[in-house]
Amino acid sequence: MNWLDTIVQGVLLGGLYALFAAGLGLVFGIMRLVNLAHGDLIVLAAFLVLLLASALGLSPFVAAALALPAMFAFGWALQFVVLNRTLGKDILPPLLVTFGLSIVIQNGLLEGFSADSRRIPAGALETASLQFGPVSVGTMPLLTFLSAIGVIVALNLIFYHTDLGRAFRATSDDRATAGLMGIRADRIFATATGLAMMVVTIAALYLGTRANFDPTMGPARLIYAFEAVIIGGLGSFWGTLAGGIILGVSQTIGAAINPEWQILAGHVAFLLVLLARPRGLFPRAVD
Repeated sequence: MNWLDTIVQGVLLGGLYALFAAGLGLVFGIMRLVNLAHGDLIVLAAFLVLLLASALGLSPFVAAALALPAMFAFGWALQFVVLNRTLGKDILPPLLVTFGLSIVIQNGLLEGFSADSRRIPAGALETASLQFGPVSVGTMPLLTFLSAIGVIVALNLIFYHTDLGRAFRATSDDRATAGLMGIRADRIFATATGLAMMVVTIAALYLGTRANFDPTMGPARLIYAFEAVIIGGLGSFWGTLAGGIILGVSQTIGAAINPEWQILAGHVAFLLVLLARPRGLFPRAVD
């Protein structure tokens, strides 16, 4: 068994999980909203990319670029019209509404696309690989990991080095005081969700090109996203990447020992980190 190859493949898989988690972590970090429909939104975006690619004869990357503004607009409207009404001290309304949204998305996709699994064709990239000494690295997994790093860098730049990021932090820390400064919290929250939906679209692109997907697989993606966010620490973008890597490496090591242990190994790693560091590895200080 080549343990180096196993770990490298796990790190690359962790990039995909980090993409799943980044949008979820962004929304929770700003408005403390736990979106139970996050995994289904990833699947929805994957079907949108597939639809654009097949209908217009485009490459999946061009189709994803076209889907980005559409998903931003959808996320903005969803937050502004629906989810903003649920925010408050009680965490139950957002949970109930997003749970209902999850069911609506799943059943809508089942009606529109049936229960058959689909895949976004990526041509030669699906089987292309690069050789680094004894380790063979798939081109698509490598692109996924590099995209995850790019997304984390972009989110950090937006969050800590722009006026929009300052507005994000202000509304997250004290919504009432931010309002006195002229910041419209409802619009800021909508923009944050729109940005999260753009990250979701990037995650959906790599989900759909690397594996088959179907309308009911959203909850499993949600679990991976939650685990990566919690392992890394709530509010930490780089922690989310670390959490995804830990989850991915744990799964590939588990699969190398016994294929039946792949998913279980990731959950065990999650529980061990939670026992040792209940707030995650790199938590951002929150009140």
